[in-house]
Amino acid sequence: MKRRPEPELMDSADQARAYAKADFAASNSLFIELLKRLDLGSLKGATALDIGCGPADIVTRFLRAYPHASCDALDGSQPMLDLAQETLDKLPGIASRCRLIHDTIPSAQLPSGHYDLVLSNSLLHHLPDPKVLWQSIRATAKPGAPVLVMDLMRPSSAAWIEALVATYADGEPEILRADFRNSLFAAFEPKEVTEQLEEAGLSCLEVAVVSDRHLAVMGRLPV
Repeated sequence: MKRRPEPELMDSADQARAYAKADFAASNSLFIELLKRLDLGSLKGATALDIGCGPADIVTRFLRAYPHASCDALDGSQPMLDLAQETLDKLPGIASRCRLIHDTIPSAQLPSGHYDLVLSNSLLHHLPDPKVLWQSIRATAKPGAPVLVMDLMRPSSAAWIEALVATYADGEPEILRADFRNSLFAAFEPKEVTEQLEEAGLSCLEVAVVSDRHLAVMGRLPV
């Protein structure tokens, strides 16, 4: 089934708030479980980068799991970052280790070769050109840095998409159901992501199907 791109940013406050209120506990917990499989140790003194942080649920989970790390969290949507700030304001111990950045990639605000770890969740399918994500990861991470990118994967048919919407967005507001449907149409297939990595010179990263609707890119950058 052909990919159907969607807008890159969630710039509507209503859309951002509906997303923030949705229950992504299962998928966001899976993200942290996958991260722990990379055997990162304590990450004492490490600085991570979260590209496309949204309302900061992944950031807060990461900083809870790794209390000796800090994180720069970037998103192009100001409504999303406003919600992220609301979350961080309630968590002063975590907020002190997180810096929110309002920008899109590629971003001049991100230092080159600086980050010990790069994360991204549910951003890839929003990008008109996926190369910018892989280029940004290469540009901002230290050599050998661990990488975890998780995203939706595109089903093979519209009927499968409707089945996933019915399963995972039943009872949610229509704005969220529509966003989920559009995101599934906009997502990439595992083979397409593998080709993107080969083109970016990142064949060292592994593409894995990690749920009935998610894929993950995991591994370490070349030294």
